[in-house]
Amino acid sequence: MKMKNFSSFRDSTIQKIHEQILNNERIVAEDGLRLFESGDISAIGYWANLRREKINGNHTYFVRNQYINYSNVCALDCKFCSFNRKDGEDGAYTHSVEHIAEKIREQLHLPITEIHIVGGLHPTAPYEYYLEMLQSIKELRPEVNIKYLTAVEIDHIATKFGKTIETVFSDFKNAGMNAMPGGGAEVFAERMRLKMCPEKISGNRWLEIVKTAHQMGIPTNATMLYGTVETYEERIEHLCALRELQDETNGFLTFIPLAYQPQNPSPKAKWTTGMDDLKMQAISRIMLDNIPHIKAFWIYLTPAVAQVALNFGADDIDGTVIEENVAHEAGAQTESAMTKNDLVKLIKSAERTPVERDTFYNVIEVFEK
Repeated sequence: MKMKNFSSFRDSTIQKIHEQILNNERIVAEDGLRLFESGDISAIGYWANLRREKINGNHTYFVRNQYINYSNVCALDCKFCSFNRKDGEDGAYTHSVEHIAEKIREQLHLPITEIHIVGGLHPTAPYEYYLEMLQSIKELRPEVNIKYLTAVEIDHIATKFGKTIETVFSDFKNAGMNAMPGGGAEVFAERMRLKMCPEKISGNRWLEIVKTAHQMGIPTNATMLYGTVETYEERIEHLCALRELQDETNGFLTFIPLAYQPQNPSPKAKWTTGMDDLKMQAISRIMLDNIPHIKAFWIYLTPAVAQVALNFGADDIDGTVIEENVAHEAGAQTESAMTKNDLVKLIKSAERTPVERDTFYNVIEVFEK
């Protein structure tokens, strides 16, 4: 974002944040809340871009990845989710290990570096199913990083089979797990969870499981599902909890704000606005000074909004994806995959430098102008 330095702001209540940003100071929760309440999107975007460029320069990252949803059968019934089905219900599926392996074989011609695997909380799948899934994928693509299951799924598996979280992580690491997605965090506030996902693990439990992953050498992503019933205060509390854990473990790779996709769960529910999406991206970058990357996930935001978000704090747009189901079951109106050339063109059109990365943000190729 090529902008002149600000000397005054439309919203006088946030002027002091300018000096804090210039001095690279941490923004406290009260000031983060003022940013959400402010209508001065230009100043907020400017500050987010300052932090974005201080951390990542002009680079914008993408990954060649493949998504696999192994099952949509789930013991939970979260109000914001259209992906889940009950066992035997119309549309329910659970892929066999061989079927998943076939999905991998179909893409062997593509130079992907990451496979992202999530699903529902399956009530009957045996423990061996999860291990064999990992092992078969690793045998087919030993060079690929496997980002495997959310903290919610890990908790479900550990509870169901009477194992500790540490044992599950150890077994999965030995079978091929390299990292963990950030899903299931939603918003940590108990009030929101009681309204939208009362059966899901608490926000504190999510943080405990992720902390264990970090301590065992498994880096993770972090997310927030915004746009349901949460307040701005609850968004800030969520960001501060992530920042506090990152101070302790340094295990988060990136933060991904996920815009609520409301079409199928409730026709009366509202989509997030582009303004809210950009503000969420920007304030995430401003508040999360210790998480190196902020992702504008194009599937949730649309490619156009994700492109604009690259000037509002985001430095990553995810990747090629290949067959994403969770957001699209909920009504996402984007495509389910993009090519490498599409991603490079999208990033260059925003006057950023595209960088292909792997799961851990190791640079594979820089696409200079």
